[in-house]
Amino acid sequence: MAGFLVIAAFLALFMLGFPVVLAIGIPSVTYLLLNDLPLDLVAQRTLYALDSFPLVAVPVFLFVGSLMNAAGISKHIYKFADTAVSRLPGGLAQVNIFGSLVFAGMSGSALADIGGIGRIEIDAMKDKGFKPAFASAVTCSSAIVGPIFPPSIPLIIYGTVTGVSVIQLLLGGILPGLLCVLMLMLMTGWLALRRGYPRAGRWPTLAELWRDFKPAAPAIAAPVILIAGMLAGFFTPTEIAAVTVAYAMLISALFYRELTWAGVRAAAVETLGASAGILLIVAVAALFGWVLSVEGVPQKLTGAMLAISSNPYVLLLLVNVLLLVVGMFLDSTTAILVIAPILAKPLVAAGVDPVHLGMVVVFNLMIGLLTPPMGLALFLVADIAKVKMKEVLREMMPFYVPLIVTLLLITYVPAITTWLPRWAVGGP
Repeated sequence: MAGFLVIAAFLALFMLGFPVVLAIGIPSVTYLLLNDLPLDLVAQRTLYALDSFPLVAVPVFLFVGSLMNAAGISKHIYKFADTAVSRLPGGLAQVNIFGSLVFAGMSGSALADIGGIGRIEIDAMKDKGFKPAFASAVTCSSAIVGPIFPPSIPLIIYGTVTGVSVIQLLLGGILPGLLCVLMLMLMTGWLALRRGYPRAGRWPTLAELWRDFKPAAPAIAAPVILIAGMLAGFFTPTEIAAVTVAYAMLISALFYRELTWAGVRAAAVETLGASAGILLIVAVAALFGWVLSVEGVPQKLTGAMLAISSNPYVLLLLVNVLLLVVGMFLDSTTAILVIAPILAKPLVAAGVDPVHLGMVVVFNLMIGLLTPPMGLALFLVADIAKVKMKEVLREMMPFYVPLIVTLLLITYVPAITTWLPRWAVGGP
């Protein structure tokens, strides 16, 4: 009973507007005091949580996203995307989605995507006559590919707190990421044909494609190198992050030559701020999780869910509904740290593949970035495009359809997520 009271206290404090760290920390510390447990446990559990080799990848990948913006790599990615797909129905809207896929191969973060290439995409679409709200909606929707396609910060955090292989989770994100891009492009094309949106007058020639591919090639090669390294077993997730930083610095020095020491310093400062916020939540959430474990909350929830049904597909439906609601109120990092370890036990006990479950959880929470009242991605694009939130939401409505369809396909066709990781380890 005490464990559920701790959860209720967390939700109450969060809804009252307390910072996430305090909303998690206050009930946890209060539990220790009321049960005469030593406060040394606070330091012990928080330090234990942060003493994680895979978790080092989080600040390093954040640094990669900041470096790419400082080095001007984003504009080369956008230029190639513009040449390659602007003839499709929707023109620059399709460029926006395709560019996000390429950028995802180095950033691993939806908000980094929006803050980096998203600014370029929104400005370009506005210049071509697209409504700022529609440009914002496309940018928001396509940005969630970043945390799905490897490298992915949310998948690394999920693997760290649940004990699932991070390498397999990252490999499992490749096909879902591509599927999401395809669904978004289909919806964008349909809207463009209905609304008469502009597009390029002709397809590019091979010479034009090659001209704009060459400057973008070093950046486009990054995900290929990383995926090949994972499949060959050369890199751990943390090593992938370090290699990506080194690679970004190398191509900036040899090809783009726009990165300055001032830019590196600014990227480092930005990364420190973002990393501190995430890792502080990770530390406090570890104490919260320990309290719930002591009280047997995961076991009780496992029993309750299996009492409803032992059918994994029914349980996955319940998880989808729960996480879509949770994603409206909690940021993805907090939700993964607090909820994922609790949900993993009953679902895996029912026979759900842990890699498959990880993708279902993360994709659900990425949709949460696009839904109010939290909707961090919505707030960011509205600020960049200088439009009202309600206008962005109005244009977002059609894009929820392909995202939900993608979620259902990922949920009920497990092979979309599990085939590549199994193939990589020589399984069926």
